[in-house]
Amino acid sequence: MHAHGNTRKKPDTPPFGGGDTRALGVDCQGCRSSLPHELFPRPSPPIFQAVSMTANWKITLAILTANTVLMSASYTMLIPFLPMYLIQELGVAQGDVNWWSSAIFSVTFLISGIMAPIWGAIADKKSRKLMAIRAAACLAITYTLGGLVQGPWQLFWVRVLQGLSAGLWPATLAIMSAHAPHNRLGFSMGVMQAGLTAGGVLGPLIGGLLAEYIGMRSTFLASGAALFLITLVLAFCVTDSPAGKKSAAAKETADAAATRPNPLRLPVVQRMLFAAGVVQLTILMTQPVLPLYIAELQGSMESIVLISGIVFSIVGISGVLASPPWGILGQSWGYRPVLYLSLLFSAVFGIVQAIPHDLTWFTMLRFIGGLAFAGIFPAINAVLTQSTNPADRGKVFGYSYSAQQFGSVIGPIFGAAFATWWGNQVAIAAAGAVLIPVVAVLYFFRPKNAAPATGAPLNK
Repeated sequence: MHAHGNTRKKPDTPPFGGGDTRALGVDCQGCRSSLPHELFPRPSPPIFQAVSMTANWKITLAILTANTVLMSASYTMLIPFLPMYLIQELGVAQGDVNWWSSAIFSVTFLISGIMAPIWGAIADKKSRKLMAIRAAACLAITYTLGGLVQGPWQLFWVRVLQGLSAGLWPATLAIMSAHAPHNRLGFSMGVMQAGLTAGGVLGPLIGGLLAEYIGMRSTFLASGAALFLITLVLAFCVTDSPAGKKSAAAKETADAAATRPNPLRLPVVQRMLFAAGVVQLTILMTQPVLPLYIAELQGSMESIVLISGIVFSIVGISGVLASPPWGILGQSWGYRPVLYLSLLFSAVFGIVQAIPHDLTWFTMLRFIGGLAFAGIFPAINAVLTQSTNPADRGKVFGYSYSAQQFGSVIGPIFGAAFATWWGNQVAIAAAGAVLIPVVAVLYFFRPKNAAPATGAPLNK
């Protein structure tokens, strides 16, 4: 090769090594334009440059958190008015609405609980990003169909399809766990949980407003549009793992995978799945009956959809404020102590909020309880991340999601039973009381050896 004036030889460098032009015997200072165009391809358009930028974990965290807000909002838009949707739009009798609400809530969680570990295992072997795109696209379609149904059975089968589409949240968590630095894991999980909670704030509020002014069916269509936007963002702005690195699953040999223990055999995973399932059960115990309990406290059904949206949202506001501080506290103090404390305070305020038969006091106590509740899932997710092999992350978060979904199946049934036989107030208090034995189990079966502040030993 003919050299330019500033050429210097580098015989130790193999030709075309590492993409460095000096490997060609050329220092490209001042001579870029004279080299073949193939060596210096033109910059990609901004939309594709974003893909490589996500190697920066902060950018990835921001993108995935924004996606999480939209995802959670699209889910929770429907909560405040689902009983009214069944009564006013789908012709369900008021005496049957609790059971229809419970069945329609539960069937999605039952199916997705079965499918989540399957999708998680596929994500670990193939692509977490593709699994997230698949879930978002399918959910966008099913939420749109939810606004077109004409009867309760049609809505029931749409919710079955939603269950088959499961996996967006665990796939998002698995992608983020691959990008986050070890010492920023708690913070990242806290921010992601804050995004989930922020969507929980905005969803019921936006859903209540949309249902009030443009109709309940249009709210389903808005949820579908939000999920379609998430699909586009995932497709063009997110990578599976930091640039230039293959996933742990891709590097691992078949023999190594065969000798690695199943995550379900790890005691720490078993305890975290138990906690996640029961906590989710308590959430879903109250959701189907809460609009009717709020109407009971208010003394009328006037503007109940809008008021229910506000009361739902108040817990989310406190959760947005508290989730990142809980994550930071877990990094310095330990995720397990944070989990115990959050569960205990959530149990106490879950019971206390049902005592005053007044809407204002009920709302204030729900806000305080939300501050405590915000620490639970970031701690669970961080312990699972620290305690399992990176090659199993998608599978483990799939198991966690599955446990939560099974809790979501049982929760509405318990809530409807308590509300039907003992009243809505007892159902609300019972949801808090269930958390007390969870704290006891986790504390008394904790590892004998003190766990490090940033996580837990792999097999404890």
